[in-house]
Amino acid sequence: MHCVRSGASTGSRRASDNLPLVDLLSALRSLPANPRVVVSGNHAVPWHTLGLVDEALDSYRLWTLNAPPGMPDRDGVTPETSFVGPGMRKSLRLSYVPSRLSMVPKLFDTRLPPDAVVLHPTRPRDGKVSLGVEVNVLPAAVEAARRNGGVVIAQTNAEMPWTFGDAVLDIEMIDVFVEADGPMPHAPVGTVDTDSATIGSLVAERVPDGATLQAGIGAVPDATMHGLVGRRGLRVWTEMFSDSVLALERAGALDREVPITASFLFGSPELLAWVNGNDRVEMRRTEVTNSPALIARNPAMTSVNTALQVDLFAQANASRINARIHSGFGGQTDFIVGAMHSQGGQAFIALRSWHPKADCSTIVPLVDEPVTSFQMTAVVTELGTAEIYGNDQAVQARQLIEHAAHPSVREELWEEAVALGLVRPL
Repeated sequence: MHCVRSGASTGSRRASDNLPLVDLLSALRSLPANPRVVVSGNHAVPWHTLGLVDEALDSYRLWTLNAPPGMPDRDGVTPETSFVGPGMRKSLRLSYVPSRLSMVPKLFDTRLPPDAVVLHPTRPRDGKVSLGVEVNVLPAAVEAARRNGGVVIAQTNAEMPWTFGDAVLDIEMIDVFVEADGPMPHAPVGTVDTDSATIGSLVAERVPDGATLQAGIGAVPDATMHGLVGRRGLRVWTEMFSDSVLALERAGALDREVPITASFLFGSPELLAWVNGNDRVEMRRTEVTNSPALIARNPAMTSVNTALQVDLFAQANASRINARIHSGFGGQTDFIVGAMHSQGGQAFIALRSWHPKADCSTIVPLVDEPVTSFQMTAVVTELGTAEIYGNDQAVQARQLIEHAAHPSVREELWEEAVALGLVRPL
């Protein structure tokens, strides 16, 4: 185990004050040609150390989950992921590996073994570090790299919140430490528009006391969560969460006897301060949070996801635009399946009836892109709720047209439903 100090931010010591970067560079030189480098993604990218890696390696495969803008994108770098973020979305070299998020750890153990893993944890404490806001697939990547003789690099940051559960990692699992303190990214303060507020209210009406929530980030999830402040005994089992969970906690809506379970988080400085050292929050690896079997064990599991399109067969496309990958399966499929198998569970697809940027209906006759998920409990738009599960295909199509689709396309959708054999001619 080696330590490299960096002058990446104010107050930290320069590399010349202690060890040079020889340990890090030596570790990188030990990697095979064109190595696979797994790097913390989402909102925990170790930017300083990633820059050092990029300078040291002529070519490598850069595996990052939901990569933000600013990722290395040059000849010699192959962006690789199972969930495409804005930092990789337009790359011509992108290698997209379709996978449900719960299965990515298995990929690391079989088809996509990491040669190096670059983490962004806290400073060490009592022989351990915490992965803080980003656990996700990283424990599996670290374990796979160690088994395969790879290298594990940690950019420690005094600003990273200390979280518990699978976030806690023994320092013996780490080969090289790079000290680079710096502020954590924060979610911008957003406003909930009228349509999102309406959708959130319709979903919230369906959530009983004692339900378990999958809470994401965005206007609709925020509106849904804020509509639940009057509930009691709620639980949270989710892939990620933001400030809306803190609002529920402060409103007394959550069951204080049950931990908040998540795999990563993103939010305000207030949220990061709240999770720091808070044993109410248990950060778990993706194999746990996204396991459909474990999701299904939660009472009245309620999953709220969105999509780009939903067709009259209740098939949702949430991943592709014009045949190009936009994001990926992520956790949507995992949570829809898990919620549908939960006692009293529900799975919602919530979206606007009209896509503002594409200027077209989001309820379509038949999606022309690969399907992300299907047969959810209901589809909710600002116009109403279309009941899906338990209805025959004719009723499903009628529900979508009458309760979810924009009025301007309903006549066309009726004609298409007849042509598709979903309903009989009037």
